[in-house]
Amino acid sequence: MPQRRHLLGRLGAAALAGLGATALALPGCSKKPSAQAIPAGATVLALGDSLTSGVGATPGTAYPALLEARTGWKVVNAGVSGNTSAQALERLPALLQTHQPALVIVSIGGNDFLRRMSAEGTRTNIRQICEQARASGAQVLLVAVPGLSLMAAAGHLSDHEMYAELAKSLKIPLHADGWSAVLADASLRADSVHANAAGYARFTEGLVDTLQRTGLLPKR
Repeated sequence: MPQRRHLLGRLGAAALAGLGATALALPGCSKKPSAQAIPAGATVLALGDSLTSGVGATPGTAYPALLEARTGWKVVNAGVSGNTSAQALERLPALLQTHQPALVIVSIGGNDFLRRMSAEGTRTNIRQICEQARASGAQVLLVAVPGLSLMAAAGHLSDHEMYAELAKSLKIPLHADGWSAVLADASLRADSVHANAAGYARFTEGLVDTLQRTGLLPKR
């Protein structure tokens, strides 16, 4: 009898261990890795195209400059007007080596959509940008960009679905509906595809909210 009880005890422990392992593997049972707060004075790289460089306003009212004023970070404006995702990817290694950022904010893809480039190619480039930035030791925040559609032509913009998919796959935070909301409002645009100073200010407000919500920016 003692041997039987011992065997049953061992079987019960094994069963409980198996249940525990199963629970850990179930969706929602594992905790998402939390972002690390970026301290004041740290370098942040804003990688992008004309929406990052600030076309439609002045350099001082581009979102990287406004973000620097709001956060105390040293925000490097690495936006180049007309850049595609492939061109941003090509520029990235030198930028990472030069600035060694603690955070990279990736806002790219709009020119790919305007030029009707391969969506799969754009997705691959943005994935590689995020992966290279993380491999350098930086955290990454992905910014969604509006996609082209019949609704977009009518002024109803929405984020391209690839950004949410990439953020989920890479387990990185996403700033959603930032550019879509700004560029859908004529009062916040300098032209059909660029924000004005008020638009960049609105975008920055939303970005700061996302940074605080994800833990990248400490709430003051």
